[in-house]
Amino acid sequence: MVADPPALRRADWELPATATAALRRPEQAAEQLAALAAAAEPGARLGTKEELRVHCGVSVGTFNEALRLVQARGVVDVRPGRTGGLFATRQSPLVRLGNSVLALDKDAASVADAVRLRDALDPLLVEDALRHAAPSDVTAMRAELDRMRTAAADLDGIAFIHANWALHARIADVSPNAMLRSFYLSLLEIIESHTLAVQPLGDEPLPEYIQSRYDLHAALVDAIDARDEPRAIALIHEHNMTAHTS
Repeated sequence: MVADPPALRRADWELPATATAALRRPEQAAEQLAALAAAAEPGARLGTKEELRVHCGVSVGTFNEALRLVQARGVVDVRPGRTGGLFATRQSPLVRLGNSVLALDKDAASVADAVRLRDALDPLLVEDALRHAAPSDVTAMRAELDRMRTAAADLDGIAFIHANWALHARIADVSPNAMLRSFYLSLLEIIESHTLAVQPLGDEPLPEYIQSRYDLHAALVDAIDARDEPRAIALIHEHNMTAHTS
């Protein structure tokens, strides 16, 4: 039997846009439900199915798929009867990522390890991007920046962080080092697959936090485009200087 070749570039393992569009609504609704559960006390009633479906703004079929996703993650419990509905099962574990806190479904230790490794590899990938990024690569990075800006305007923290990770994946995709690229993308996959919600660390309001993170990433892409190595390396170190778990 001949094994399939590894998916070393993001395009090899990403679903087509038409497929991801179909998945996006259940996943977005699942993230909304998970964020409600993460903010609630264990055992707290989140609402009826219909109340939460309306809150998420989705169809019955989409909501049922979202409900299946969050039940599989173990963060909500569905109880029948007149006083039933959706209930938070437990507090989500938290991990610090830069100046933000991620609420996770489970296995916080693995995510924390993935974050630590990702941060260590970021400077290497930025160096590769400085040397090898073509105009089309920079265009792809700016497309992810546009997604970040749209999420920032909508004050959608989870959409913002997903677009942020997609930008880092685009930067990694430039590297000619197949082993480095594949390992980094696997780390992003681990972090992204377990993240339920994101909030700024401390008292900084969400709009200011999102804008500051967008500005930093926009400056990083500008530095890569300009082949400004000192500026790009300084920015990626600023990006990661507070990245540790707590």
